[in-house]
Amino acid sequence: MNRVGGLAISVLAATGLHATPRDAGASSLPPPGDDIECPTATIEVGTADELQTALDDAVPGDVIHMADGTYVGTFVAAVTAEPDAPIFLCGSDAAVIDGDGIRGGYGFHLDGVSYWRVIGFTVRNAQKGLIVDRGQFNVIQRLTVTNVGDEAIHLRGFSSDNVVQSNSIRDTGLRRDKFGEGIYVGTAESNWCEHSDCEPDQSDRNVIEFNTISHTGAESIDLKEGTTGGVVRFNNLDGDGMTGGDSWVDAKGNDWLIADNHGVNSPMDGFQMHEIVEGWGTGNVFTGNTADVNGPGLGFAATNTDGNVIRCDNDVTNADGGFSDQDCVED
Repeated sequence: MNRVGGLAISVLAATGLHATPRDAGASSLPPPGDDIECPTATIEVGTADELQTALDDAVPGDVIHMADGTYVGTFVAAVTAEPDAPIFLCGSDAAVIDGDGIRGGYGFHLDGVSYWRVIGFTVRNAQKGLIVDRGQFNVIQRLTVTNVGDEAIHLRGFSSDNVVQSNSIRDTGLRRDKFGEGIYVGTAESNWCEHSDCEPDQSDRNVIEFNTISHTGAESIDLKEGTTGGVVRFNNLDGDGMTGGDSWVDAKGNDWLIADNHGVNSPMDGFQMHEIVEGWGTGNVFTGNTADVNGPGLGFAATNTDGNVIRCDNDVTNADGGFSDQDCVED
């Protein structure tokens, strides 16, 4: 756990997030990061054409502000920033990217860029909400992502060291429920040749925290085989209405820290682990989670995996199958 925690701290530092003091006696976990505030705008946009032009012409250090209103279309950021000069794209939740239909297109695409700060606005009515491909050290914060055909937020194609925090996600999987994850990290083995050169998609060390995820078609958070060393913590997860998945969190990667999350209403289990590819789905640590399952399964289903740690400090209620199919570990 210390190794994973150290990676989380390094990711937060590199993305410009600051550690918030905590009672050291309360937990051995690394402290969470503070929200980032948007600096004064250097570029103001108010139409879809102005927004895409600003994205195309952006240079490190730009702060693009979206005025309240609806921006119809799908938008791509393909200019990378720098560690000491991130690019900001900011707006209120009344600044709405509308993808013009749930059957095609990404509402917003961070395509091969690093050190972006995407903060505060709404993405809706697209096949996929926000996609990061080959992106490093980006922050996705305080977005509302809703009414999408498939998944809401997806980090893939060797996208590592990103922070996804304080977002509100709901009503996904409207095109096909089993593709409607809330937050999706990595790529399924069946798609490695499409997104990661036929190799495991090493989208590693990503931090997912303080998100509220509800009414998703599939899992609230899906951690794919090939991913390693990330953190999932302090998220509020509600599986009510989930018809294409059977847990809030499905850990198929290695060495994830899954801590202090609160889940309610799962159609089967609260948290699941799976070995989809040999050698994956191990070394994950579950601690301090609260699982009010209200369903027929387990709080923690280790399924066909070995090497995962389910601590006894997790709290499970209303799970007809019980706490877990694996003995818990005392601190």
